[in-house]
Amino acid sequence: MELTTAWLTHALGAEVTGFTSEPVGTGQMGSCFRIVLEGGAELPPTVLLKLPAADPGTRAMVAGAYRSEVRFYTELASTVAARVPTCHFTTEVTEDGDFAMLLEDLAPAEQGDQIAGCTPEQARAAAVNLAGLHGPRWCDPSLLEVEGLTLNGPEDAALLASVYGPATDTFLEQLGEAVSAETAEVLRGCVEVAETWSLARQERFGLVHGDYRLDNLLFRSDDPDAVWAIDWQTLSLGLPVRDLAYLLGTGLSVEDRRVHERDLVAAYHQALISHGVTGYPLETCWEDYRFALLQGPLVSVFGCAYGARSERGDAMFAAMVARSCAAMREHGTLELVAPQSEQH
Repeated sequence: MELTTAWLTHALGAEVTGFTSEPVGTGQMGSCFRIVLEGGAELPPTVLLKLPAADPGTRAMVAGAYRSEVRFYTELASTVAARVPTCHFTTEVTEDGDFAMLLEDLAPAEQGDQIAGCTPEQARAAAVNLAGLHGPRWCDPSLLEVEGLTLNGPEDAALLASVYGPATDTFLEQLGEAVSAETAEVLRGCVEVAETWSLARQERFGLVHGDYRLDNLLFRSDDPDAVWAIDWQTLSLGLPVRDLAYLLGTGLSVEDRRVHERDLVAAYHQALISHGVTGYPLETCWEDYRFALLQGPLVSVFGCAYGARSERGDAMFAAMVARSCAAMREHGTLELVAPQSEQH
């Protein structure tokens, strides 16, 4: 597409007389630009423009992820209570992965830092916001009718098992000494139970962000309760608490997690109740959290093994697996899954 004042006027429904643009972020899955608008008083001062990857091969390969994000903003965002950017306009995603989306610019909110980690206060705000995604559509059978959303089946689980082992080998080879021996041991244990884990506990399902971590969250320094979730390209259906386990397991330092995680899970659970979830006691939520911690190594391994490598990326994934594998060891996650795996 050609970005013009006429196109922006059509997309925003108000006259745009001029604009400037600047790139935002690194753009591995696509491109993002901040557009400074000139025109009528009803226009926002700036918007963010999301476009697909420049490379046609990459664009076509991840077209499904683009469709997932478009679907979230057009069909699902208004049905949940999570804080997300307002979508001003989006096109459909073409067969070759072309699209354009205009989102609310939430500056001066700042992206979290996955390497540095977050404070317990930030984790609490993010956890409560997460309950706003999960609670309103908790176990909603109509989600199964949404195009592109399905629960994992046996074929999905078998495919995961076939690729997860080689991905883990690649991950360990690439990061080398950045991964401790005890972390590597947990990672290899994850491979053994991943197939069973991906199919388990489906009696509790809902919308799962899939990559709900600090780099995909925006925080306001002047308002500790303000947090927004971005990047909805990994949306799926599954055990909702996977998102919470991923957030806390990869985002908090090991020391902070040990001190605060029970209170943070309780805050998430209380927020779920406020959104109408019933028949889900805190004890069950805690057990789901322990079980779901495997989400951290799973996403980190695939992200590192199949993503574009960078120095920051290597450091980030090393930190994520170190933290999440420590949590898995302490909570006996592999042992929770293993008995079911043996019966599978």
